[in-house]
Amino acid sequence: MKKITYILSLIMACVILVAQAQSPKGKTGTFALTNASVQTVTKGIIQNGTVVISQGKIQAVGANVTIPQGAEVIDCKGQWVYPGMIDGGTRLGLVEVNSVARTVDYNEVGDIVPQMKALTAINPNSALIPVTRVSGVTTVIAAPDGGLIPGTAALINLHGYTPDQMYAGFEGVVINFPSTGRRGFFDRRSDDDIKKANEKAMAKLNDAWDKAIQYHKLDSATKGKGVSYYPELQALLPVLRGEQLLMIEVDASKDIQAALKWIKEKKVKKVVLSGVLEGWRVADEIAKAGVPVIAGPVQAIPSREYDRYDRAYANPGLMKKAGVKVAIRTGNAENVRNLPYHAAYAAAYGMGKEEALRAVTIVPAEIFGVADKLGSIEVGKSATLLVSDGDPFETKTNIKHVFIEGWQIPMVSRHTQLYEEFLKRDPGLNKTQK
Repeated sequence: MKKITYILSLIMACVILVAQAQSPKGKTGTFALTNASVQTVTKGIIQNGTVVISQGKIQAVGANVTIPQGAEVIDCKGQWVYPGMIDGGTRLGLVEVNSVARTVDYNEVGDIVPQMKALTAINPNSALIPVTRVSGVTTVIAAPDGGLIPGTAALINLHGYTPDQMYAGFEGVVINFPSTGRRGFFDRRSDDDIKKANEKAMAKLNDAWDKAIQYHKLDSATKGKGVSYYPELQALLPVLRGEQLLMIEVDASKDIQAALKWIKEKKVKKVVLSGVLEGWRVADEIAKAGVPVIAGPVQAIPSREYDRYDRAYANPGLMKKAGVKVAIRTGNAENVRNLPYHAAYAAAYGMGKEEALRAVTIVPAEIFGVADKLGSIEVGKSATLLVSDGDPFETKTNIKHVFIEGWQIPMVSRHTQLYEEFLKRDPGLNKTQK
């Protein structure tokens, strides 16, 4: 009997521990955010405004809005409403701990694997997701990495039980453009070896592209019925046909110039450059080509020892000044939460606050073709937004509420849980007190 009682007690204890370990759930419904300063991004600032959320959409925005009967009213007096921020390039959901191989899923086997979709590898239960979204970053690009064409990136909202529920309406093939430089201080290759490696990589990229063009011609002529199935070529068809965006990862100015030349020669219709650490050196050429960029990380050191300390900080602003369409990214996983501070650095070093805000809201939404849903506070758009007690670019600001597709997100993460645990810790008796 005692044994049975012990077992039952143990089971009950486990149940209680599991219940306590579960994160609180989000809730949906009709909400009215009242008395707020509303930063719409595209239509100015509305003072003492109201935002009505229902059925996952923004139903009304303005200073004189009728609050629907039964709506949950959230008084935002002294607070601000912003669109949820969008990070244009991360590994979020694809890696948990970089040093633990079992948690890394952004690098597939093979050098040319565009058919490998990041969306299928997303871990909705990643501890990094709540950490990110409570900071006001609601939507991110999850991008593969590793090979020449490492796969297809996906735009995801940071709420959902499955990758499909998180999908935010965009996928794009990634190319790591062949580099003419060294990989870092550890790269001990000779200049001749580096040149040969670059030529080999370019030949491999061009060969894959030419095969995809031939596959496209055959597929179009036979309406897809008379061609053997090649998954890597099939995955490139939407890019060749101008239906999907090509995301080219490139940093050095010389490589950016080579990428722009390649884009022109291959007649790529929809393309964006990512990273572009030295974009400021060739900003006029990027602007002339009409190619948008996703710059970042902004909080980085200069690419060359003799450059000014602030070149990475000023990079987005210098490209914007030259006429380039610029979005901002962190290029991270565990620190995607710092996106607003990357934007803040860009703002302080020449981009300006308004353009930096656009670079993490409406501009990436436009680049990814989802500006009809995300990136600004407008009627009919997805209710994906944040409420803060100040400028989200400032570290002293607190994010009070986050909504993703109309769901009010619990402001809980591993960081907040650890804070609460150690803030109210009971150390118990030590040896000297016994």
